Amino acid sequence: MIKIFNFFKFVITCSICVFITKVQAQDTFKLSYNKPAELWTEALPIGNGSLGAMIFGGVTEEHIQFNEETLWAGKPHDYSHKGASNYLAEIRQLLTEGKQLEAQKLAQKEFMSEPLKQVPYQPFGDLYIAFKNHNNYSNYKRELDIEQAISKVSYTVNGVTYKREVFSSFPNQVIAVNLTSSKSKALNFDLWLDALHEDKLVKTNGDSQTLEVQVKDGALRGVATLKVYTNGTIETVNGKLQITNASKATIYLTAATNYINFNDVSGNPNKISEEILANVSSKIYKKVKKEHIKDYQSLYNRFKLDFGNNGKSANTTDKRIYDFWKEPNDPQLVSLYVQYARYLMISSSRPGTKPPTLQGLWNNKMNPPWFSSYTTNINLEMNYWPVEVANLSECHEPLFSFIEDLSKTGKKVAKEHYNAAGWIAHHNIDIWRGAAPVNASHHGIWQGAAGWLSSHIWEHYLFTQNKSFLKENYHLMKDAALFYSQVLYEDPNTGYLISSPSNSPEIGGLVAGPTMDHQIIRALFKSIIEAAEILDTDQEFSKELTLMLPKIAPNKIGKHGQLQEWLEDKDDPENHHRHVSHLWAVYPGNGINYEETPDLMEAAKQSLEYRGDNGTGWSLAWKINFWSRFRDGNRAYKLLHRLLSPAEHEERNVGGGSYPNLFDAHPPFQIDGNFGGASGILEMILQSHLNKIELLPALPDALSEGNVSGIVARGGFELAFKWKDSKLQEVEIISKKGLPCTLEYNGETIKFDTKIGKKYTFNGSLNKK
Repeated sequence: MIKIFNFFKFVITCSICVFITKVQAQDTFKLSYNKPAELWTEALPIGNGSLGAMIFGGVTEEHIQFNEETLWAGKPHDYSHKGASNYLAEIRQLLTEGKQLEAQKLAQKEFMSEPLKQVPYQPFGDLYIAFKNHNNYSNYKRELDIEQAISKVSYTVNGVTYKREVFSSFPNQVIAVNLTSSKSKALNFDLWLDALHEDKLVKTNGDSQTLEVQVKDGALRGVATLKVYTNGTIETVNGKLQITNASKATIYLTAATNYINFNDVSGNPNKISEEILANVSSKIYKKVKKEHIKDYQSLYNRFKLDFGNNGKSANTTDKRIYDFWKEPNDPQLVSLYVQYARYLMISSSRPGTKPPTLQGLWNNKMNPPWFSSYTTNINLEMNYWPVEVANLSECHEPLFSFIEDLSKTGKKVAKEHYNAAGWIAHHNIDIWRGAAPVNASHHGIWQGAAGWLSSHIWEHYLFTQNKSFLKENYHLMKDAALFYSQVLYEDPNTGYLISSPSNSPEIGGLVAGPTMDHQIIRALFKSIIEAAEILDTDQEFSKELTLMLPKIAPNKIGKHGQLQEWLEDKDDPENHHRHVSHLWAVYPGNGINYEETPDLMEAAKQSLEYRGDNGTGWSLAWKINFWSRFRDGNRAYKLLHRLLSPAEHEERNVGGGSYPNLFDAHPPFQIDGNFGGASGILEMILQSHLNKIELLPALPDALSEGNVSGIVARGGFELAFKWKDSKLQEVEIISKKGLPCTLEYNGETIKFDTKIGKKYTFNGSLNKK
């Protein structure tokens, strides 16, 4: 029910202050281990958005495997298939007649990209540091401090304590490695650069070493240079830098390529590397570290989350993951998982960089799984699900730049493949921004990418209420909608407007009119209509979309009580596929919800029941979000239990879960599950997709006590609240845009006006009837 606002004891103050409830001490937010990493998925990631590395923490030999985000195979290339549109009508007709295999065969020959495959993201190189006579050691400790974004190692040899710190600095654009010993002249080591690339060259000069690589059969080359600062002696021995009689040493490593954009590879990586090292050379390590921490914490410290701590945080992270599988009772691990996702986002997506790939910024293989590309039929979008609510809005920017690029290549694909205006993209993209369908027609031809990606522009606006941003990026949304407005056509069997050819990712083959496409297109059209009104533009186009909306094939309930995945009622209740694409309108969309479409919500829940609770890591993450939207916190937590269980473990029969370094396991590693899982946890405690703020809408019994601050809701609101015994205790809301606020908790609703910059504090019990 709706109650007047003075039902609550409520205080308004003009100052923005810290939430009165203290959140958990941040020093518990770290990944810790008592032995070096042996596998890549045990190593610890660092990154500054463009330059990333995996730190193994070895004692006799440290291995730092590093990446630079623009080192890919291939070269600038137009992926569109000239003349493909000549076959569009025939492919559609074959699908209408039920001749799916014939349609797929024709599409494979005449409609796919040229070349058929895309190209992989590449590892850059490896930094090795070999320590003399460190075989017998004790007191070993390895950790990733995600409060400071620093990887640390310490151990003792013959009474001497050795320490290492490694981080990737955004302000200075270097990987910094700092080595110390507690005894004078006890630090002795060799270091060198290497790479997996066949075409490579290592040059040593005084206190520096340079690695040059050329990607095989590609246009890109990379230059990585390191420079050593030490109070010891530096010599060159057998192509390695040898440091002796030191007690401290700092290594700065930077890397660059000749990539400028998807059409231009004329960059000068030698010059870039030289300039970066020249800029940092005048700074002592303490200053570089201080600048790094200040920059990182300007983002990280905005948000705090505490689900309580029962003492298990004292255990190593790999043990905590194993123990959580046996008994999912480690609430601090859940809050750590959210903060780790925020750490990974800050590390892999900063303004001016590229978006994280399937593996984020981190890849150690020349031929990585799925090319370590940008998979746009869920994975790339999932990467950004928590970015707004977790108060990292700036980190969304690389995706918008990506969309801008894709709109240019996608414009040609729209014309060549569909004879339509606007832009389109399909399910897989590489750094050359190929927008045509790739791989195989039965899953590569999918029309939803432009619409789904455009929804991120709209979501960013809903959270920030930044009208200038909306105006600047509106053309991307509009041109995507323009494409769909011209490509949707009347299905001769139903009379509805449908998309064809397409597929429901990655199940069921090539079809006409998959449910997911229509959900995405409807949401895009509605956002265009609203955006056009906000910006006072495109009224005629808005009217055109308004007329088209009711003609688009609707969501339908099938014979099993399920939400139909296709136009035809042919869902198989025994199919437990990892994708649940026809529930897009439940999450991340909002077109299906309990308030406006309760019957469809129940049908969607039935579909999710049929899909089951197993799945790959990212699939488990998506299901956590679904069950949170279904307001079933305990079921969502059940899926979280699976996600936070050890991946590829000999005692488990399923693969999806988490590696020892908390990386999400498909398996293999995919970073999307880290981000999607964090999003699902936050959906348990706050939802704002229905023009109101719902507090604790899907709180599981296992998280009955906690507090959060810096969490963001649509409408320009930032909140802090706490709960105990599963009941809300108090909430503070800061209004950043002065919009009216609707707050809902446990069946009670309050509506009130706000002013920009004011903090509204509600004391007393909001769970009264």
